[in-house]
Parts: sequence; C-alpha cells; structure tokens
Amino acid sequence: MREAKDGPPNRELYALLHLSPEASDEEIRKAYRQWAQVYHPDKYQAPHMKEIATENFQRICEAYEILSDENKRLIYDIYGMEGLTSGLELGPKLNKVEELKEELERLRQRKEQEKALAHFRPSGTILASLSLPQFLEGDGIMRGMAMSSEVQSQLSKNSILAFGGNLEVNDDSGGGAASVVLRHQLSSVSSIEFIASAGLRALIQLLLGIESSISVGWQKKDERMSAAGELKIGTSSFGASAHYTHRFSKKSHGRIQGRLGSTALELEVGGGRKISEFSTIRMLYSVGIQGIFWKFELHRAGQKLVVPILLSRHFSSFFATGAFIIPASVYFLLKKFILKPYYLKREKQKALENMEKTSAQVQEAKAAAQKAQQLLQNVANRKRNKQLEIGGLIITKAVYGARKALTKLGETGESSDELASQVLDVTLPLNFLVNDSGRLKLHEGVKKSGIMGFCDSCPGEPKQLYVEYTYGGNRYEVLVDDYEELFIPQEAHRI
Repeated sequence: MREAKDGPPNRELYALLHLSPEASDEEIRKAYRQWAQVYHPDKYQAPHMKEIATENFQRICEAYEILSDENKRLIYDIYGMEGLTSGLELGPKLNKVEELKEELERLRQRKEQEKALAHFRPSGTILASLSLPQFLEGDGIMRGMAMSSEVQSQLSKNSILAFGGNLEVNDDSGGGAASVVLRHQLSSVSSIEFIASAGLRALIQLLLGIESSISVGWQKKDERMSAAGELKIGTSSFGASAHYTHRFSKKSHGRIQGRLGSTALELEVGGGRKISEFSTIRMLYSVGIQGIFWKFELHRAGQKLVVPILLSRHFSSFFATGAFIIPASVYFLLKKFILKPYYLKREKQKALENMEKTSAQVQEAKAAAQKAQQLLQNVANRKRNKQLEIGGLIITKAVYGARKALTKLGETGESSDELASQVLDVTLPLNFLVNDSGRLKLHEGVKKSGIMGFCDSCPGEPKQLYVEYTYGGNRYEVLVDDYEELFIPQEAHRI
C-alpha cells in the first residue's frame, strides 16, 4: 500500500482523476465527467483507438466508483487498494460515517500493533572490553565482558514499563542485577522514573543507603544534526555530558561527546556508517582519566555490540595524537580508494538488477502511458494553441523519472539509452491539465506516476518532475519531488 515503509500513501486514484485527497463529492463527480468525455469509447471509430479508450475508461470508472462511495473511499484512504481487494471486514453494519471512521481507526491501530509485535525485538548490549597493555604484559587481552537486555511494554501513550537485567565480569570478579523501571512522560521536556532492582547492586544500595539525584537536560534535532546535554547532581556525585552528531549523508555521520564529573573526564570523537537497512557501524576514539581507547560498535535494530580497546592507561600527548591520526588516515584512504568505489559499484549493480527484474513491467506501463497520451493529444493541442494566442501558460518540456537520471541529464545535457529508459516525456499530459485560466496544479501528497499519461519508469527509485514552460513571453523552469505540490506559473521559477 505504500511506496516505502515510511513514505506517503500511493493515492493513484486521486492522481488518475487529477484530484486532491481532500476533494469534495462534487469535485469528484465533476472530474469524472471531464475524463469520461475524453475517454468514452463511443467517441472513437478506429478499432485501436476504441481499445485504448475502453481500457482507460474502465480505470476512470473504477476510480470514480471507489472515491464516490464514502465507505470505500475511507477504506482506500487508510489501506489503499489492498484493503478493498482483500475484502476488509468492518464488523456489524455501520450507518453513521463517524462510526465507520472510528471502526476503521481501530482496525488501523490494531494492524499497526500487530505489525509492531511481529517486528518486535528486545533491546540489548554486549560489551567486550579489551586491553592492549594487559596483552603486552602477558595477562591476556580480555579485560572483561558485560551483557544487558531490556524488554519494554507500552502501558499508555506516556507510560512505559521496562524489564531488564545485566551481567558483568571484570578480571576475577563479577555480578549481576535485574530491574523493573516505570517511565512516565510528564511533558515534552520532562519525565519521571521509578526503579526497583534486585541483585548485588540492590543489596549494596540497601546497606549503604539509596542515593537520590536530580537531572536536567536539553536536546535539539533536525535533518542534519542532533545535539543534547545533561546535568546530573546526586547526594554523593555530580556529572555533566553533552554530544553533537552531524549527518553528512543518509548513510554516514560524525559524532563528538564530552563527559565531566566527579568520576569521569572524557572526550570522545568518531563517526559511523549505515551498512544496511537495520545495521550501523561506528568507530570512536576517546581520551580521559581512564586512559586512551578505541571503541568499535555494531548497532542492529535494538541490539548493540560494543568493543572498547584500552590502548594506554596513562595520558601521553604524542601517543594520544598518533592513536587518533593513524586510524583516521587509514579510514579515509580505505573509504576513498576501496569502500566508496565498492559501494558505488554495488548500488549500480542493484539498480541494474532491479531494472532487469522490472523491465517487462516498465515497458508495459510506458506503452499504456503513451497510449493514454494519444487520446489526450487533440485536447492538449487545442489548449496549447489557445494559451499561445493569449500569451498564457505553455509547457515546452516536461520530464518525469528517476532523480539520478534527471540530475545526470541536467549536468551533461546528453541522453543515453540507459538514462532515457528511466524517464518519460510528459509534456503532452501536462498541457492537457492546464486549466482555462492558464494555471496548472498538481496536488501535494499524490504520487505523480498515477496521473493519466504518466507511469513509474523506475520502480523503487526516488522520482522527480522537471518542467520548462513559458508565460507572458518569459521562460521558466521548476523541479519538484514525486509527492510535492506543483503550482505554475510562479515568478520564483523565472529563468
């Protein structure tokens, strides 16, 4: 039902009738009548034209049948065509629209809960501490190991109950504890926790007295960066920490973090890279009162593997500088000459494999789009000539397809067979959609491949629409994303 896991719904029926998802019943009827006049089979005598008209007229009738029926439209808006074709059960007959909406919302929430449970994974961490000085002294490289795990249950919108436990071994000693934590979000900036634990740590707290503390913090986050800080003051200790993460791309980021307190003084820098949909690796370097460390991390879903390596127990500016510069230089050399070429080659191979798998489907969709354009041609040319007479809006060039292909076409200006296969000329259907007032609007949140005369020429790839047009004797151009609204003419598009 969705193009991507977190993408907008594929509202193809709205695109087909050139409607906004918020269109009224009257707007739906009006759009249906307009498209029916263009594609009604009785208007055409030639057999091949009648066949094209019949095929597209059936699509228009199906779209109208669903969107004009209030119940079907509600199901389609939430579940898409899958909800209609799978015979979604709504329970007892519901007479009121409000009741139907409530029932659909309950079904949607239940489906989301089932999906969440099906993909549920408890969070956990495995920590394997290594020591280079210890290894050089002949005592083995392993300093210790620790494991922790936590399972959360959402009691309400603002309350979470978490069950956790941990085991830790360092040299010849070890211990463990189990805990139950109730977290309640008081507001967007404050929360409270109640903790109960059992084990060695809980026994020590019982004998020595429970330490109370208070902490305050702040955080900021956007698409490119995130930053946070916290100050914690307890009866016998205090501490402060802050971190800043900058996202260089969708797959890589850099990070710097500092800690200061009665038991800690540490600076940590490093970066990470997303290696798959669920997995991220990080390499970090830290220097502080506990020594100089390299740290390697693997994050997969809610699981973490952390391997800190103690390089030196004592601070040395020469050693600390070398421990940072040498691996950083090695990483950037590997990234430039090995990793980046490998990933680019792999992505290109995946794209080619995807094109091969969907080649027949794409060719069929392109043929259908070109056939649909044939029936729009007369009206589109008539509209274009009328706009030409009054100096109105004329679409001179419009191309829809893969974002990467459009970028390459814009940079080089040259077209190859590979690039041409990933885009579609949609100049004619856009001229058809220009209204009598000389305006064109493509609605936000509606995938453009569903528009009559368009098609998805590269399934799975991000797509854009590039448009060149003239208005009042001036030239304009604009580039919009697949689900982005397009409204022209606009002075901001002027070349």
